[in-house]
Amino acid sequence: MSGELYLGHSNLPFLSALRLYLPLTEFTDVEQTLIERSAPPSEDRMYADLRELNDSLGRVVRAGPSTLPTAAAERFRSLQMVEDGPVLYSLNQVHFRSAKAVEAFRDGPNNRLAEWLFSAKVVEEMHELAATERRVLTRTSTWGIPFSWFVLISESDRTEVVESRSRVITVRVQVPLATAKQRLVSGIANLEVAAPELDLLDELRELHDWLATVPELAVVELDYGAIADRIYPDESPMDVRLGLECIAEGDLTGAAAAYRRLASRWILIRQLARAS
Repeated sequence: MSGELYLGHSNLPFLSALRLYLPLTEFTDVEQTLIERSAPPSEDRMYADLRELNDSLGRVVRAGPSTLPTAAAERFRSLQMVEDGPVLYSLNQVHFRSAKAVEAFRDGPNNRLAEWLFSAKVVEEMHELAATERRVLTRTSTWGIPFSWFVLISESDRTEVVESRSRVITVRVQVPLATAKQRLVSGIANLEVAAPELDLLDELRELHDWLATVPELAVVELDYGAIADRIYPDESPMDVRLGLECIAEGDLTGAAAAYRRLASRWILIRQLARAS
C-alpha cells in the first residue's frame, strides 16, 4: 500500500497497538449506529490513523480545564480479511482507555501529581467511566512492542505494509482469533513446564485472559505504528517462536541466541525513549 501520506506522526513517541476486530453484532445499538454512519470503508485503512492523529494534536492546543479525550473522539476501524468475507470493526475507545489510565495514575505512586493535573470533577467522571463493564479492544505500547505480542503472530500471517515517500508508515499483521489463541496456549504450556519463572509466562496468561471471552469470529491485529520504519522487515515473531521451541526442547543455548537477536534489534528503539 502506498500514497502521499502525512508523516508528522513519525516524529511523535512511537506507539504500537494490539487490536481486536469484532462482528458488528458485538457492539451496542448506539455503537452500531455510529459505525454505520461513520466507519471508513475497509479499503481505506489509513483514515482512522489520520483522524486519531488530528484528534490528538487538537487536544494539545485545546483550551479548557482538561485535554483528556471526550466521547466525541471515538473512532472506528474496519477490516475485511478476505474478499466477500465479513467486515469486522474495532472501536478505539480512547475516552474509556483514558479513564482507565487516569484511574491507574491516581492510584499509583504519583497520585499527588494526579491531583495537580486533574480537577476533582474530572477524576470523579473518569472514575465512573472506568468502572463501567466494557471489553477493552485495544492495547498500546510506547517505544517498543512487548515480546509477548509476537507470540500471537507469524511471518506467514496476513500483513499490510503502508509506505509513503520511501518510508514505512506502519505494518499491520492480522491473525484469526482462534489461531492466535492456539499459539498462546502452546506457548503457555511450554513455559509452564520448562521455565515457569519467566515473566513472559505471566504476560502470555494475561493476554489469554484478555482473549478468553472474545467471539471466535474476531481478528487480532498487531499494528507496529511509526516504529515500523526503523524495524521492518522484522524477524521478531520468528525469533520468539524459535526461543519458545528451544526452551521446550531444553536447548538453552538456542533460546539465549534467539533472545540476543531480539534484544539487539529492539535495544536501540527503547534507548530513544531516554534520548534528549
